[in-house]
Amino acid sequence: MSAQHKNDDEPILLRSDNNHICTLTLNRASRYNALSEELLSALQHALQDIAKDTTIYVVVLTGAGKAFCPGHDLKQMRANHDEIYYRKLFEQCSEVMQGIVNLPQPVIAKVQGMATAAGCQLVASCDMAIAADDVKFAVSGINIGLFCATPSVALSRNISRKHAMEMLLTGEFIDAGTAEKFGLINHAVPREDLDETTERFASIIAAKPAVSIQLGKKLFYSQIEKQLSSAYVEAGDVMACNLLEEDTIEGVDAFLEKRRPSWIKDG
Repeated sequence: MSAQHKNDDEPILLRSDNNHICTLTLNRASRYNALSEELLSALQHALQDIAKDTTIYVVVLTGAGKAFCPGHDLKQMRANHDEIYYRKLFEQCSEVMQGIVNLPQPVIAKVQGMATAAGCQLVASCDMAIAADDVKFAVSGINIGLFCATPSVALSRNISRKHAMEMLLTGEFIDAGTAEKFGLINHAVPREDLDETTERFASIIAAKPAVSIQLGKKLFYSQIEKQLSSAYVEAGDVMACNLLEEDTIEGVDAFLEKRRPSWIKDG
């Protein structure tokens, strides 16, 4: 089995590009899209390729089958009972999560099914998340005696500390409405509207100047880790540079002249 395929014909990660939007689909439906070493490697390579692809403005991450992702592949982990192996595995997973955050393009999680443990971490690592209103979320490692330490990093950067600790300490599921209330996802929508809603947000973002979106994403995650004064210094530098971009100049001129910017396409 290669890092990219379940067998010779069926990739474990699917990629589809359309109208500057790249859709990545976790494709281990028989294993509920568990994050095996191979799937993590496939995600790493895909993110590296997308980062260099100037034709892609937005990424949508979703799963095939009933689940979005249940976290790590416990069978594979149990078959490799070794501390060095575990450290390497969690390092790889952390690199994937940081790869999403560091990707120039925004990433929207389209959550069509259950997301638990590192799967919930995957949702939390994305810039936005839209979920079907019948899906559930959990960081449930504690139920098998394993505190979800690495998922807690992304989770605690999305939701309040007390909500995060409630999820981490109890391992209980929350529904999509609660996930929206907590701030883990942006919107919980009827299942029949999931594709349309996700596509609408992706298209809205893809229609904006890519350079401004990418500058903004990088700044957002950088400044949020800084002290207030340092954050404002960095934000001011980014805005000054952004104002010199050709598309921004056109956008400002169009606003002042009460017309649509040339980079907005009809339809």
